Amino acid sequence: MAITKSLSFLTLILLFGHIVKAQGVFVGQDEERRVITTAVPFLNITPDSRSGGMGDVGVAISPDANSTHWNPSKLAFVDSKMGFSLSYSPWLAKIVNDMSLSYLSGYYKITKEQAVAVSLRYFDLGEIYFKDDYNNPQGDYHPKEVAVDATYSRMLTKNFSLGITIRYVNSDLTGHYQSTSSAIQAKPANTVGADISAYYNMETKLGLLAFGGNISNIGAKVTYSNQDNKDFIPTNLRLGSALTSDIDPYNSITFSIDFNKLLVPTPPIYATDDDGEIIYDSNNNPIIEKGKDPNRNLLSGMFGSFSDAPDGFSEEMQEIMIALGTEYWYNQIFAARLGYFYENANKGNRQYFTLGVGFRYNVFGFDFAYLIPPQQEHPLAETLRFTLHFNFEDENAFDPSVTD
Repeated sequence: MAITKSLSFLTLILLFGHIVKAQGVFVGQDEERRVITTAVPFLNITPDSRSGGMGDVGVAISPDANSTHWNPSKLAFVDSKMGFSLSYSPWLAKIVNDMSLSYLSGYYKITKEQAVAVSLRYFDLGEIYFKDDYNNPQGDYHPKEVAVDATYSRMLTKNFSLGITIRYVNSDLTGHYQSTSSAIQAKPANTVGADISAYYNMETKLGLLAFGGNISNIGAKVTYSNQDNKDFIPTNLRLGSALTSDIDPYNSITFSIDFNKLLVPTPPIYATDDDGEIIYDSNNNPIIEKGKDPNRNLLSGMFGSFSDAPDGFSEEMQEIMIALGTEYWYNQIFAARLGYFYENANKGNRQYFTLGVGFRYNVFGFDFAYLIPPQQEHPLAETLRFTLHFNFEDENAFDPSVTD
C-alpha cells in the first residue's frame, strides 16, 4: 500500500502544480536547470518495442502499424494491405507496481498510395488514496489517461508522402476530488490535438535512405480545475533519418537518428530579492528577469519556443533530445536492436541505452525491448516493452498506383 500512497503524492503534485502558480506562489527556482514540463506527458512515451529497442527512434525507420505514433505519413508505404499491433509496458516498475502503458494501433490501405489508421493509447496510473489535512481517509481512485487517434496518409509521388492525425485526449487524474483545504475542485482534462508529418525515401548506393518529420500534439492547452490557468500539452517536433543497407540476400542493417524538441515555452528566470524570494509587480505577477512570459497561446508558444530560453541559443540547443538506433535483420525473420537516448542534464537528464529483439513469421510478429540507464536506481531502469504484430495480405493485391 505504501507504493500506491507515494504514487498518490506524485500525482497530486502534477495535478495541482499549476494551481500553486495561479495563486502566485513559487517554490524557488533553479537558474541552471530549467526542465520543460507539460500536461499529459504520456503522449510522448514510446509505446512500442521496436522503437523502444532502438533508443526511441522512429520517424524515418521502415513503416509498420506503430507509425501512427512516430510518423503517420509512413503508412502510405507500408507493405501489407492491413495490420494491427498491440503493445504493453509496465511503467516505472522500479518505483510502483501498478502503472502501465498499453497501445493498440491498426491500419488499412485504401489504395496502393493511401492508408487510414486508428489507435488507442491507455495509461494506467495505478491506485491513489485521498486523505484530508488530518490524515483521515477520503476514499481512493484509479487515475487514467486515454488518447484516441484517427490517421490519414497519402503518397504524393513514389518517394514522398504526407500524413495527418487527429487526436482526442482525456486525462482523469483524480476524478472530481475536492480538497477540504481548498475551494478549487479538480476535474478531468480534455483536449483535441493533431499531428502533421512527411516522409521521403530514395535508393542510394549504400541502400534505402529515408527522411521523416512530424509535429505532434498540436492542440489546445488543458486545465484540471476551474481556474483560468492552463497548461500546454507536449507539442513536439521530431526530425530524423534512416539508412537501410542489404549486406547480402539474407542480412540487412538499419542505422537511424532522431532529433526532438518540445515546442512549448521554456521556463523563465524570475527576479528575486536578497532572501531569494520571487519579486512581484503591482498586479501580483512575478517579474521576469530573463526569458519570456510562459503564459502564451498555442501558436505563440510553438513558434516562440525557438527563441525564448533565458540563456539564448546555447540553451535552445540543450533542449534538443537525440535518439540513435540500429536494427539488424536476418532473412526478415529475426531482428536484433540497439539504441541510445540523450537528453541534456539541465533539461531532464534522461539518458539510457536500449536493447531489443524481434521475430516475424507469416502474418505474425513479436518484439521485445529492455531499457538500461547508466545511473543506478534510475526510475526507468529495467523498463520492459512487449509488442505483437499482425499483418494481412501483400500489397501486390492492389491495382497499380497512380504514382507508378
